[in-house]
Amino acid sequence: MKKNRGMVLIFFGLLLLAAALFLAAGNLYDASRAETSARLAVSRLEEYIPATDSAQPSADWPLTEEMEPAGYLLNPDMEMPVQNIDGVDYIGILRIPALELELPVISGWSYGNLRIAPCRYSGSAYSNDLVIAGHNYGGHFGSLSALSPGDTVTFTDMEGNVFTYCVAEEEILQPAQTEQMVSGDWDLTLFTCTVGGRSRVTIRCTQE
Repeated sequence: MKKNRGMVLIFFGLLLLAAALFLAAGNLYDASRAETSARLAVSRLEEYIPATDSAQPSADWPLTEEMEPAGYLLNPDMEMPVQNIDGVDYIGILRIPALELELPVISGWSYGNLRIAPCRYSGSAYSNDLVIAGHNYGGHFGSLSALSPGDTVTFTDMEGNVFTYCVAEEEILQPAQTEQMVSGDWDLTLFTCTVGGRSRVTIRCTQE
């Protein structure tokens, strides 16, 4: 009787182990697929983004008579232009040199979109309140916590405007703290779930 019970326990233990290995393999596959997809999207987006000599424009950007201000400087509330690739609307490219990341940013967020690339959660680069959510895949936002104050982050929109930010601080927020996520005087916020989804690693940035 004890022997049979032991065999049953071993059997269920093996089943649990197999399930855990299957889940881990699935997560690794998803992460690899997402990284490849993001890399291809960046390559295709770069074909549509016009070359620009401007660094980051700003509201007090000095203009000459021959120069015209970027449209968003005249109308910060304007919608960010998008480029559709394979049925997905993108607003630009996010680059984080310290993490060697170059990622496309999807216009609107959903759980399905997060499996493809980081997504705009709220706000806009034009109104200095852009919030971007990303999955914790290693090739997406999984290493956000490795950023340090002073690290540079850039965002290039579909018109070639380049916005440069500086990492200011890291916060750990709870899933229910949605108001805190979008509040505060931050020009750019990046966030992702920790493993298990118990909290949100949140990186706050200011415009340079």
